[in-house]
Amino acid sequence: MTTYVQTRPSREMRPFPVRAVAILLVLMAIGLVTAIVRYANGIGAISNLSDGRAWGLWISFDLYCGVALAAGGFTLAATVYIFRRKKYYPIVRGAILTAFLGYLMVIAALLVDLGQPWRIWHMIIYWNPHSPLFEVGWCVLLYTLVLALEFSPNVFERFNMQVPLRWIRAIQIPLVIAGIVLSTLHQSSLGSVLLMMPDKIHPLWFTPILPGLFFLSAIAVGPAMVIFESYLSSKAFGHRLDPEIPAGLGRALVWLLALYLLVKLADLLVAGEFGLIFSSALFSVLFLVEVLGGVVAPLILFALPAVRASERGLFWSAVLVVLGLILNRFNVSLLALEGRPGVSYFPHPLEFAISIAIVAAGVLAYVLATRYLPVLQHEAEQPA
Repeated sequence: MTTYVQTRPSREMRPFPVRAVAILLVLMAIGLVTAIVRYANGIGAISNLSDGRAWGLWISFDLYCGVALAAGGFTLAATVYIFRRKKYYPIVRGAILTAFLGYLMVIAALLVDLGQPWRIWHMIIYWNPHSPLFEVGWCVLLYTLVLALEFSPNVFERFNMQVPLRWIRAIQIPLVIAGIVLSTLHQSSLGSVLLMMPDKIHPLWFTPILPGLFFLSAIAVGPAMVIFESYLSSKAFGHRLDPEIPAGLGRALVWLLALYLLVKLADLLVAGEFGLIFSSALFSVLFLVEVLGGVVAPLILFALPAVRASERGLFWSAVLVVLGLILNRFNVSLLALEGRPGVSYFPHPLEFAISIAIVAAGVLAYVLATRYLPVLQHEAEQPA
């Protein structure tokens, strides 16, 4: 009988990655200095943002991509704790950690992007329930708290804090349900924000069902991100993983990607805009790369048994899904979003520095958490 057991982190498992951590710290230091300049001299001192654009790199990458790429947390939690697919239990904690760090990174980016970030708490007392951003803000806040609670057993187990550990385990299912509800709301509401700009977004991406497409794409990229981070963590930290786990996620992705593709193409057909795929110059190229490279190609690859039996095959197929999601969010929120006539935008190098620093901080936090907390779980053969 095969069971999964929790293992305490071992400092001797792998040598501490001194060089990698040093590089991450340097990138974070550059971002910190840039952020200080931003707060001292205003957002214009480090960015090319203007009134001619609704937003720039930070919103498209850190918010729109970051929230979607963190979807593995609620999808895996639902799979394990609601649908009772226990074979995925060994990777659920890693998925929750990735989601938790992802949302903290989103919040960090917003604190840089907002004109007056010290007023971010105003949404708590000054309610505007008619605004999609009000719903997004509340859901992100609440879901981050839910993720913190879902992640907390790692800390309680590490320091043998049995009382709070029992409390968290007693409310685990309600926490998972709350996470599913909150994620469903704000994943789709990020699409609702774009519904306010029907004349600004190219028809290949604008649609009244944009909130639904955002939700479907987030569900699809969730398992892909889990395959992605599980492969990298297994190589970096040496923990064993049952090959059937990523293979099972690959099988699920065939159906999830097929559903998303069907809905997306059917919407274009119903709207009478299918021909725009081949007649929109640069936008046609962006659309075809996004759909063919990020949806069709991995769908075909995941459907092949030989790919699902290969660690590298699964990994690179998942990379295609992740890159396709990133391109989709950039297309709909930046590249295909029309700005004020005569106004052009390309991110300032320091805008990239902020985003890179936030990602570096997330990677460093993941390395430290998986090294010193019981996040990664190993397969072990136990007698029946």
